[in-house]
Amino acid sequence: MTNKDLFEALRAFEAEKNIPVDYMLEQIKKAMQIACKNYYDGNDNIVFSANPDKNMIDVKLVKTVVDEVINPDYEVTVEEAEQINKRKKYAVGDEIEIPLDPKKLGRISIAAARNAIRQGIRDGEKGQTLLEFQSKLGEMVTAQVERIDPQSGAALIKIGKSVAMLPKSEQVGRENLAAGDYIKVYIADIKDKSRGPQAIISRSHPGLVKRLFEQEVPEIYDGTVEIKSISREAGSRTKMAVASINADVDAIGACIGPKGARVNGIVEELGGEKIDIIEYSEDPVSYVSAALSPATVNSVEILDEETKSCRATVPDGQLSLAIGNKGQNARLAARLTGWKIDIRPASGFYGEDEDEDILEQDDVIEPADEIEAE
Repeated sequence: MTNKDLFEALRAFEAEKNIPVDYMLEQIKKAMQIACKNYYDGNDNIVFSANPDKNMIDVKLVKTVVDEVINPDYEVTVEEAEQINKRKKYAVGDEIEIPLDPKKLGRISIAAARNAIRQGIRDGEKGQTLLEFQSKLGEMVTAQVERIDPQSGAALIKIGKSVAMLPKSEQVGRENLAAGDYIKVYIADIKDKSRGPQAIISRSHPGLVKRLFEQEVPEIYDGTVEIKSISREAGSRTKMAVASINADVDAIGACIGPKGARVNGIVEELGGEKIDIIEYSEDPVSYVSAALSPATVNSVEILDEETKSCRATVPDGQLSLAIGNKGQNARLAARLTGWKIDIRPASGFYGEDEDEDILEQDDVIEPADEIEAE
């Protein structure tokens, strides 16, 4: 292979794998050092230069000029040095750069060099994948389903030039994905593992809902309407608290859109998941009352501000609605607001099929834990 062929191959590799030519030249330099170290009994003192514009690459081994050679892998005599470079006079103690022909380094040394280059390529690909994932951390991306594991239901997802696994547990409800589908996923985390970077992707993360609303609602995108908190049980229900920094803009109305067009598009993307949008309030009484919708709340009593515990009283006929199916509505309200909520009927009497529902502190998730993944 000529130098021109080498640089053409490196440029093609850069275009295909997005690994810079300079990076690959550095790997070739390291490979040459390894080859020389093997062939010249540990001497890896080389001078490596390359000029991609001129398709030029040059490798020289450095030896010391001596009176009498004891170790030919490291030393040359004055006479030998002046034979190698006839344009210069040498003295004992000088160093000389001797041109190298990589083909003469021996089979084992060349094999070691090849292995070093292959490892460099793998490390380069790993680095590029890590950069690609890191640039998307906390973002929503459109990705294509490549295949579905028939046993686990996990989906192999292609994101740009990289792939990631979407476990069944991170999918929305009972959605049935198929190879070739284009779906929106949220990049929740990046793990740098021995086999390479692994993106933790999700369709169940609250951050996906946040990014969908940013995409669909111009007022959120431009900052006029803020998403203050999101709590979610993917595939079933989401509660989202919003606030407007402009008194003339209705935060809830902006999110719903004309005839529900904006929120309906998101509901469809999430497979029919219900979305409750409420007005955020700094007043915990108003905030908790709104969070328990669609139930009507008679009153909210603050029990302990330090532990963020309160008691919500609802009409007897609204108790089941306030608690929700298997406690879901109350649970999401607690996560949304960050308050521990004790729900009581107005009469103080619980029906035979209705149990007192007190959400323990362990069930409360702070709002920031729910939506922050910037």
